[in-house]
Amino acid sequence: MPKYSKNTALLFVAILAVGAVLACLRPNDLGETQTLGAEGDLSSALTLDDIPFDGQQSYEYLQAICRLGSRVAGTPGMQKQQQLLSEHFTQLGAEVQLQHFRVRHPLDGKPVAMANLIVEWRPEAKQRILLCAHYDTRPLPDRDPNPVKRRSGVFLGANDGGSGVAVLMELGRHMADYRGSLGVDFCFFDGEELVYDGNRDRYFLGSEWFSRQYVASPPPYRYRQGVLLDMVGDARLGIYQERNSVSWPETRPTVASIWRTAQRLGVKEFIPRVKHEIRDDHLPLRNLAKIPTCDVIDFDYPDEQNRYWHTTQDIPENCSALSLAKVGWVLWEWLKAETR
Repeated sequence: MPKYSKNTALLFVAILAVGAVLACLRPNDLGETQTLGAEGDLSSALTLDDIPFDGQQSYEYLQAICRLGSRVAGTPGMQKQQQLLSEHFTQLGAEVQLQHFRVRHPLDGKPVAMANLIVEWRPEAKQRILLCAHYDTRPLPDRDPNPVKRRSGVFLGANDGGSGVAVLMELGRHMADYRGSLGVDFCFFDGEELVYDGNRDRYFLGSEWFSRQYVASPPPYRYRQGVLLDMVGDARLGIYQERNSVSWPETRPTVASIWRTAQRLGVKEFIPRVKHEIRDDHLPLRNLAKIPTCDVIDFDYPDEQNRYWHTTQDIPENCSALSLAKVGWVLWEWLKAETR
């Protein structure tokens, strides 16, 4: 997961502008159909047995991904992951393709081979839904409290880079039962954060390439909307609405629909309130490809005071099967309702 927007002056202006927009909305426009409890009361009483989405299997996928080690763009770990995912989705009956491209390495300028992995369900459909996640990991845990690890530690990216992939792997097992009117693509973006210096290096290389190709060589189909999953495995799950996704008129209905689905299912961890503005893969999808895409992300991992983000503590043990189950269930039920 890339940078959190921290320009104070611009953020203040953005808050005022978004606040003015939100003040004009009815509660239901953002899926806010009930009063929230205390700030810390975010957990639903649901168990794995209550949820018809296999969170334990999702967690096992997450563990398998992390056993590959780091999955930095252009490395053997990424290549092994691409093989794992290609075999997994092909066995489930999907069409799988790799969208290859090259970029220059930010440190030495040498070419780095990258590939977005695209999984197609009902490829004949001309109107489609895009479900996506990045599947690369950051080269180093550069926010670790240990300065030695910041320079030479291993960043596994269980939540940031692995959790969205694990949810979509399990969702793939449900797609045999999909009867919606729209085609569905899963896209795993490479090069989301091949970043050593956050002030110098470029983010979103895979989603930018995907978006530019979508415009330059238009496919015979159109994406009606998209949903980006990022950092959705936190054992202390709490997913607020992302500020860009709410402020954009074309993505606001998708946000509202997803959060209403969560409320209908009793998944209280989807909190119908705006909190963070996140720079993520949904930006090039919306701004370049004009695919209205919202970001489903739990940026407080595990909370605002203690952050595993970009540290050596982003490991499977700090994620949970139950969190993956809740997110996967909401996404599956939303997808069925949205394409009915």
